[in-house]
Amino acid sequence: MVGLSLGEKHFIQGGIDQNLRSDGRKRDTYRPISVETGVIPQANGSARIRIGATEVIDALQPDKGKVSIFVDCSPVAEPMFEGRGGEELSTELSVALQRCLLGGKSGAGAGIDLSSLIVAEGKICWDLYIDGLVISSDGNLLDALGAAIKAALSNTGIPRVQVAAGASGDEQPEVDISDEEFMQFNTSGIPVIVTLTKVGRHYIVDATSEEESQMSSAVSVSINRKGHICGLSKRGSAGLDPSVISDMISVARHISEQLINKLDSEISAAEADEDEM
Repeated sequence: MVGLSLGEKHFIQGGIDQNLRSDGRKRDTYRPISVETGVIPQANGSARIRIGATEVIDALQPDKGKVSIFVDCSPVAEPMFEGRGGEELSTELSVALQRCLLGGKSGAGAGIDLSSLIVAEGKICWDLYIDGLVISSDGNLLDALGAAIKAALSNTGIPRVQVAAGASGDEQPEVDISDEEFMQFNTSGIPVIVTLTKVGRHYIVDATSEEESQMSSAVSVSINRKGHICGLSKRGSAGLDPSVISDMISVARHISEQLINKLDSEISAAEADEDEM
């Protein structure tokens, strides 16, 4: 929780009203974004994302059959993450990421294509374990974690599997999992998450911790390259009129195009740097 004086609160809200935030940004502008890939050699794929002073790491480890997402909020990032506060936020972020990236129970609309994890139809498939670590927190953690997952998936190699022919019925086929050959995970349909935070009469993107302390509600929308909505999550006790939510989704769609292009550029640069090492 960020403690602000009454004057600081008025300054933040006044700046947002004037479309000139405390750090000089407009309401619809992100802070600088940087990407590093391959930061955890033991994982099948990993990435570090920095958005302003917010920093997160995602590591991916395929096993066999579904997608599981877990977020760990390090007490080093924020004293309030010590003990129960960190556990509650970890759970909140994990659930929100699942809603934004995995669609409903049927998997319809999922941002991560589960069919890409199939090895032998109806018999063998990979599980994908996604572990997120919050290293530094200055607001907008969900967008940062979503971006890190997208970058880590682009860095993920799935071991090539040879399935032996001849298994019939319910028999499990024999498989040979390669230690040397890997298939690149297809990230073309992986969405980004855009969170719109309502402060006073306006909503802003990429809110800092100070701005989040003044929010009444926030809506996070995951949107893929085609502009399709893959999931949605809401925070805050204040209700929102359906017409306002519709407008927020429209704004998020527009901003997602810029965010996807920025991330693609940063991921390509990070992978080029990694290849040179």
